[in-house]
Amino acid sequence: MNRFAAATALALLPATAVLAEPVEYSLDSSHSQIVFHYDHLGFSTGYGMFSGFDGTIMFDQEDPANSSVEVSFPVRSMMTGWEGRFEHFMSEDFFGAEEGDMVTFTSTGIEVTGDETAEITGELSMNGVTNEVVLDAQLNKAGSHPMENKPWAGFSATTTVLRSDYNLGMFAPAVSDEVEIEISVEAMEGQPETDS
Repeated sequence: MNRFAAATALALLPATAVLAEPVEYSLDSSHSQIVFHYDHLGFSTGYGMFSGFDGTIMFDQEDPANSSVEVSFPVRSMMTGWEGRFEHFMSEDFFGAEEGDMVTFTSTGIEVTGDETAEITGELSMNGVTNEVVLDAQLNKAGSHPMENKPWAGFSATTTVLRSDYNLGMFAPAVSDEVEIEISVEAMEGQPETDS
């Protein structure tokens, strides 16, 4: 029993020795975007974007699986490039969105898949529904920002969601139920500066 305990302790020692605390990074709202696209009747691809959102990444560069992310943004911050389409998406046909209705994502686990890639599993909540999604994520760059002179990090990610999973499936399948999502974010170490 003593030999087993000693062997267990030795086996765990390397893992605990390299375990580091995640460092808080805040999203740079001016350089973070979510772009989505979908098929429209087979004639074209429709695009939209969310930008200027808030979020925090607890980033452990030595052990990325120990990292986490939380992001939120108002539904009505959506941009479509056409006012009529925006109003339709905000109508009861889709979101029925009021001021203050939010989309949120909270990670629940990270599986490292390569030197700079990982699968981030989390809970995506919108339109009163929460489902699990998986983001295929990539670290683009981490280092000192040349103008801000502080640690910075950039990430990209993709995923696919079904509108019908969030009670947003009107007109499917003529308008594709599948929506492709592309995410690009920058984040700075610490809390963003605020005007006093």
